[in-house]
Amino acid sequence: MPELSQDAGRARAPLPFGVAEVTGPSMVPTLHHGDRLLVHYGAPVGPGCVVVLRHPFQQDLLVVKRIAEQREGGWWVLGDNRYAGGDSTDYGVVPDELVLGRVRLRYRPREPAQRSPLAVLGWALSAARPVFTARSASRRLRAR
Repeated sequence: MPELSQDAGRARAPLPFGVAEVTGPSMVPTLHHGDRLLVHYGAPVGPGCVVVLRHPFQQDLLVVKRIAEQREGGWWVLGDNRYAGGDSTDYGVVPDELVLGRVRLRYRPREPAQRSPLAVLGWALSAARPVFTARSASRRLRAR
């Protein structure tokens, strides 16, 4: 399950944006271990959005998942990597108050070996990508 670095966990941030780091494989191929995320705290969310939330059973643990649908009592969330687990199939519906923010952008840190100007340019052109809403989230839920 992708966990986030603990410096990312602010329920009420003084600024509406923050940075988080992904650990774990459950959001592959959208997010990878080591990716940094720009999180919009308090942003409106809906089906298909990638969100940062507090784990329902370990509220000091932050996770990143995609919202599949709204159900009675909160949100049904799934990881993009169906084999990794650690989503609503394990812990059920996530209450609204545990959803902290929406992921707007991911960027991959530069590798130390990327020192040549060409390697740095390649990294700069490919490192940052917006995280879009997946319109097929509810179809994936039904297929499971």
